[in-house]
Amino acid sequence: MFKKNAWNKYNEKDLKKLTDFCEDYKEFISVCKTERECVNYSVELIEKLGFKNINTLKSIKPGDKIYAVNKGKNICVFVIGDEPISNGINILGAHIDSPRIDVKQNPLYESEGFAYLDLHYYGGIIKYQWVTIRLAIHGVLCKKNGEIINVNIGENENDPVFVITDLLPHLGADKLSKTGNKVVEGEDLDLTIASMPLKDSDKEAVKKNVLKLLKDKYDIEEDDFVSAELEIVPEGKARDLGIDRSMILGYGHDDRVCAYTSLRAVLDAGKCKKTICAYLVDKEEIGSVGATGAHSLWFQNTLAELINLENNNYNDLLLRRALSNSSMLSSDVSAGFDPLYSNVFEKKNACFLGHGITFNKYTGARGKSGCNDAMPEYMAKIRKIMDDNNVNYQTAELGKVDIGGGGTIAYIMGNQNMNVIDAGVPVMSMHAPQEVVSKADVYEAYLGYVAFVKEA
Repeated sequence: MFKKNAWNKYNEKDLKKLTDFCEDYKEFISVCKTERECVNYSVELIEKLGFKNINTLKSIKPGDKIYAVNKGKNICVFVIGDEPISNGINILGAHIDSPRIDVKQNPLYESEGFAYLDLHYYGGIIKYQWVTIRLAIHGVLCKKNGEIINVNIGENENDPVFVITDLLPHLGADKLSKTGNKVVEGEDLDLTIASMPLKDSDKEAVKKNVLKLLKDKYDIEEDDFVSAELEIVPEGKARDLGIDRSMILGYGHDDRVCAYTSLRAVLDAGKCKKTICAYLVDKEEIGSVGATGAHSLWFQNTLAELINLENNNYNDLLLRRALSNSSMLSSDVSAGFDPLYSNVFEKKNACFLGHGITFNKYTGARGKSGCNDAMPEYMAKIRKIMDDNNVNYQTAELGKVDIGGGGTIAYIMGNQNMNVIDAGVPVMSMHAPQEVVSKADVYEAYLGYVAFVKEA
């Protein structure tokens, strides 16, 4: 019933739309490898379309296009609907952080003629996948005088790149006897960044040369690493995968593929009966914690600001009604069925690349621990919206019951008493430096999100 291949329904005109949309997505995912880059890209895009920062407004009316940014790492994009906000809004919520490796606060050191940066991985990576591949450095360095220096080294073809080295197999018998999670330890993930000594320097000459280069190019002192946010990510652009160009290989599909499709859905849907929103959030990969995670009160605060702009007389009851009456798709990816590892999937309840947007009624682990279990009435409503709009969709769980497990922001928003279900793009090689999605699923997710915000 749910396993219909989406490619079979496209005519030549549809394929052109799909291809154009996926080219735009490839640009986004190639450029936006950090949360800040996603927010900056989004702001630049939406301001060209007439969206206004909420901080510049004194009132709102139906049709207004508004956005709000939190600490440079979250963004909400709204199109105000005809109905009062207290009647509820239709939300597409995705996260823009991805598994990666972060630079520590005191990272720079020299050992035996090499300079290194000491690293700490972020999120659920398989550590051995990150060695011997080309890596880039993205992020910001914040100086004591308030200056913020943007860092992006490794993406331009004239830039140097970086690497975490590995042991040759001729000397690796002991290492290769270890289990996969021990082959590369967390403290072994150090980034090789230089080997040239500073002339006429007799101690830590390579490190001193690195510091000189940083001072000359960025006016950075070693102490500035303490107030830096530098992320180590795979270098290079997203590319078409397969001789038929049916898939996209790239870093950060989880969950920027759903973030981009959610954002575009709100931009393209226009004014609707209800207010519509794309909510792009940070920190999902480590539990949605902190001021920029979904557990933060920022989304509620932003909604409260909108209600005040709408009524010029805010009260808490209107906010509570708005949250309780809202509907949301937690736009997050699901584990695409991989024939090479079929033993960990329950095939009847797995999602397949090329078969459309995937709905996970519940996630969690084993006995549904930590999940949001969507109401069947809500699932029926979503089914009708998808069918009425000819959107290919499928349902899935994340692997076999006692093997799989995972979480999204769905349960956090569900705690606000709103209807929420996970809905996103199937991904293969999830959390690897290079992940795989089908172009058909990317496009069907976009179509499904547009249908949802218009009709939910």
